[in-house]
Amino acid sequence: MKLKRASIQRAEISTAAFIKAFCHHRLIELDATAVHTDLPIPDIINGLCRNSWIQQNLRCLLLDSTSIPPDSRLLLFGRLTGLRVLSVFNVCFHNEDLANVSQLPKLESLDISNTLVTDISVLLTCKDRLKSLTMHYLKCLTMTKPQILAVIGELKCLLHLDISDHRQLRSDLAFHLLQQKDILPNLVSLDISGASCITDEAVELFVRQRPAMQFVGLLATDAGYSEFFTAKQGFRVAGGANISQISQALSQYRHRSCFMKEALYRLFTETFSMQVTMPAILKLVAVGMRNHPLNLPVQFTASACALNLTRQSLARGMPVRLLSEVTCLLFKALKNFPHYQQLQKNCLLSLTNSRILVDVPFDRFDAAKFVMRWLCKNENPKMQTMAVSITSILALQLSREQTAQLEEELFMAIKELLAIVKQKTTANLDDVTLLFTLKALWNLTDESPAACKHFIENEGLAIFTQVLETFSESAIQSRVLGLLNNVAEVRELSSKLVTKDIVKHVSILLHSKEMEVSYFAAGIVAHLTADKQHWVSCDLQRTLLLQDLYTTIQNWSSSSCKMTALVTYRSFKAFFPLLGNFSQPQVQLWALWAMYHVCSKNPSKYCKMLVEEEGLQFLCDIQEHSEADPQAQQIAASILDDFRMHFMNYRRLPLR
Repeated sequence: MKLKRASIQRAEISTAAFIKAFCHHRLIELDATAVHTDLPIPDIINGLCRNSWIQQNLRCLLLDSTSIPPDSRLLLFGRLTGLRVLSVFNVCFHNEDLANVSQLPKLESLDISNTLVTDISVLLTCKDRLKSLTMHYLKCLTMTKPQILAVIGELKCLLHLDISDHRQLRSDLAFHLLQQKDILPNLVSLDISGASCITDEAVELFVRQRPAMQFVGLLATDAGYSEFFTAKQGFRVAGGANISQISQALSQYRHRSCFMKEALYRLFTETFSMQVTMPAILKLVAVGMRNHPLNLPVQFTASACALNLTRQSLARGMPVRLLSEVTCLLFKALKNFPHYQQLQKNCLLSLTNSRILVDVPFDRFDAAKFVMRWLCKNENPKMQTMAVSITSILALQLSREQTAQLEEELFMAIKELLAIVKQKTTANLDDVTLLFTLKALWNLTDESPAACKHFIENEGLAIFTQVLETFSESAIQSRVLGLLNNVAEVRELSSKLVTKDIVKHVSILLHSKEMEVSYFAAGIVAHLTADKQHWVSCDLQRTLLLQDLYTTIQNWSSSSCKMTALVTYRSFKAFFPLLGNFSQPQVQLWALWAMYHVCSKNPSKYCKMLVEEEGLQFLCDIQEHSEADPQAQQIAASILDDFRMHFMNYRRLPLR
């Protein structure tokens, strides 16, 4: 392999490893931006100069934010005689280093931004070859404005000049430059962002006098708002007057946090009522977040912009990969700034977007941990409602193993959610928060014995009994019964449900006219009556419940019943003990009916589940058992028929 170009940005690499891996190649470009301190600039130069070919032919060297040991002497860039492009932005680079660099015979582009240079007079040495000079935030300059302009004026070949500065410093160097009529006649681009006392008139006159100009940087100035800058075709402006200028600024200043923050602020204002999907702009926001992970103003403002650009309808037009990247960057910001509430709020708001929450890949485990913790410490009703609704969806997206790892958060969340339910019930308030909270508890306890245990330990049964006694809405009843189903499936906890109050309410709701309510009540009865040990002192009641269960199932229509929402299951394993219970056909019948219902509605998911969990054998056993209930055998046969039909169709698809 022969390398010509190498990038080791932010790499953790030692001097020895660098020399061994790269310095025997014929490199013409090397990007060592922000490389680890194990590889300082003097070692990079010395390593490159071991190869005489590189010494003479390396054209481009980028060393931005790369370290220099405190005791280092003169940086001998002059040995790299083929260099045309050198960038030492944010490096401990001194006057003597600049003097050494100015001697390079082929140097055309130089970036000395945010260095320790105090005097640029030595640039006159390369005045006949320097085409691009960047000296953004050159804070240590001790020269007077006329002295600086005198040097710049002598750089006859200069096509690109960047003298932008931090707005707070109120530099007027650019103001004085614009007054020079004959300076830099061949200039193509000028960046004066952050400069003070800049007007549209002065910049426009300067540009008109230089017809070759194609770009001007005006962000964080008072210029760029006239029609000349907002409507001129083919002329690029990095500014804040409109989306086009802001987009250019985000691209131009992706590595400068001071301007990135400014551009993002302007973008937030511009997109507050955005109605158009703009993936290119969102991608630039993501770049800013990725490049400045530890800059709070950038991260906070970027999170607000991301919200504006991905509001409900807008997110549907965004690429999933881009939404995934932005969501992951938001969570990375949360980890870097765990105590900044407004940033947390923005992240929470982004998760309320159904497209992001359902379709976009991101770390659901970290998200659930964050949302549950937020839920337990935030008393703002609106934010609490959002946290509850997100929790209810994320809970179903976690694996059983992940849910188990969230034990501390799970305990706190269930306790908080039950407190909300109790508060709403006491106040007789059946609002959307109550519905979200009941749904969240239902989903958190699904296939989670630990969550069910927390529910029992935090007086969940007493609170839910109170809910059933207070509200008669079917939406509330189905959520309550759904959770009680989850508890009933846990063998160690199901006996806790065999109480006078719970059995009474379940028995009544078994005959509900609402299909979902009746269905879930039947599920609880099936699981509870399957174990005779729960009913030692009240076997007659158990017998009556089983009769009621059988009668209820007979009154249901086929699996094409019109439930308002499709019941979903993560696993069929809780049904298997019921399927094998031939002594109680009522219990077996409910389990079969439930499986037939979901298999017929979503065969691709549930037929696959039957195979993976080895559930087919239970169905075959029922079909072949001599004492099985005929109706149970009929439903088992129907499930197997649907199963065969699904996989026959599935196999034929590729042949079409």
